[in-house]
Amino acid sequence: MTRRQLVRSFRDIADLRLVDQPVVTLFSGGLDSTYLLHRLRHSGARNIHAVSVDLGGEEAWPEVASIADRLGVAWHLIDARSDFVESFVRPAIAAQAVYLDTHPISSSLSRPLIAQVVLDVAREVDAAAVLHTANRSQNTLRRLNGAFHYLGFEGQYGSPYDLTPVDRDQKIKELSVVGLDEMSRRIVSGDNNLWCREFESGIIDNPEHHVVPTSLYRWTRADEPSGPRMLDIGFKAGVPVSVNGVDLPLSGVIATLNTDVGRYGIGRYSGLEHLADDVKVLEVREMPAAAILLRSYRHIESAVTGAEEMREKMHLEQLWVREALEGRWFGALRHACQSFIDVFASKVTGSVRWNLSYGRAETVSITADNPLYVQNREAWERTSIESEG
Repeated sequence: MTRRQLVRSFRDIADLRLVDQPVVTLFSGGLDSTYLLHRLRHSGARNIHAVSVDLGGEEAWPEVASIADRLGVAWHLIDARSDFVESFVRPAIAAQAVYLDTHPISSSLSRPLIAQVVLDVAREVDAAAVLHTANRSQNTLRRLNGAFHYLGFEGQYGSPYDLTPVDRDQKIKELSVVGLDEMSRRIVSGDNNLWCREFESGIIDNPEHHVVPTSLYRWTRADEPSGPRMLDIGFKAGVPVSVNGVDLPLSGVIATLNTDVGRYGIGRYSGLEHLADDVKVLEVREMPAAAILLRSYRHIESAVTGAEEMREKMHLEQLWVREALEGRWFGALRHACQSFIDVFASKVTGSVRWNLSYGRAETVSITADNPLYVQNREAWERTSIESEG
């Protein structure tokens, strides 16, 4: 290869002539990524590496491995759960990373890490191309391509679905012919990790009619609890460190809250996300831990941070979110925003106690180290007057 080429269609893949050259694909085991492997095999490619990245989404990895084996490709499963939590979710909590007041962001956090992991494999096998399956109705297209660009991959990369859309029925039909009948059961597209379970397309494609089957939910589908419950969340220097007085790593805090908060029906989101030219698409999420952690963080942050500083930070939060959304996680502007945000995160130490009832979470205690709040207004007024005298 003499120059880098952005792969945008299945014709582009044919032009690359990948018969003997190594090619790496992102592989979730879903309909789109399975169909891409099928097309590569059908085109004659013999050195295919399918990479799956474990971000704590409880995927059925044996089933994914079975699909890769039946298609005759090398399968790589990379455990990136720790890196995801520490390098992507933790900064997002401090940045209050919420998309246009609609939902906490998720795929904007996972995509740059997935790109990083996949490029490590690509360089290890000396791949000529790295392929993914994002299409024009998914913001993942520019997030992955943007990450590959910023990470300096010198081979070919991109998604053939960008300019060659293939409808679901056609993919299912072709895959059934080669014995992959289970693909017909994929009624929506999903993206799961320990921070978020997200659904789109298929039976929930239309914003004007999108009744979500209860079976899609996992964290928030339990029967209504019999009564309220107290929940205490502790923070140290901007990082959640405990639940109900029990010290936990951040991954443990998230897993615990997804269960304990989710069973109260808290943390479901549905809303529209923009594509190019302001086109909107519907996405549905469940994020119980994210919902309660972001609110808890803000309470403690407000307790220790001045009003003017808060205003400036809130402005930069949306700039941080925009850079992540647009595929510029590894860009200078997102890093600069993070440096500003981390200064304030260092002061966020304390705890928030919540009273959970079904569908509601109300604070009963906000406690912070070195707080700016007063605990007795009348006493403060007297002291304030005396200090002026």
